[in-house]
Amino acid sequence: MRKSKPKKRLILPDPKYQDQLVTRFVNDLMYHGKKTKALKIFYDALEVVENKLKKEEKSPIDIWKQAMLNITPAVEVKSRRIGGATFQVPMEVRPGRKVAIGVKHLIAAARKRKGKTMATKLADEIIAAYKEEGAAFKRKEETLRMAEANKAFAHFRF
Repeated sequence: MRKSKPKKRLILPDPKYQDQLVTRFVNDLMYHGKKTKALKIFYDALEVVENKLKKEEKSPIDIWKQAMLNITPAVEVKSRRIGGATFQVPMEVRPGRKVAIGVKHLIAAARKRKGKTMATKLADEIIAAYKEEGAAFKRKEETLRMAEANKAFAHFRF
């Protein structure tokens, strides 16, 4: 590369939990720069999670973090064109991208869910991901299955 890599921007932690991952999640959840609204949706969703999973010993933020770990993929497939043919090559996901993919899958699955408010839909998807079920977890499993099926083309990585 001719130019140097751009510096990573510093993400400030959220006001309630003092966590940068929460801020990243809220930034992806946000529409049209309405960060306060996105924060309210996230905090309301964690309240719903806390009410629904009272028997769990964990706090709602720990449940959310476990759900995020359950849906972050380790491998993905990328299309590579080699000699006129296109192959789906399995590749390891770098750590920053892992988090980004997990966040996007969780938010997309929550938006597609049927429900009254975004907070309840998000809470339901968080609970489903925590229990290793739901659309976001299914998407991760599907990606993993695709990578396993195309393991023969792993030597095309570069």
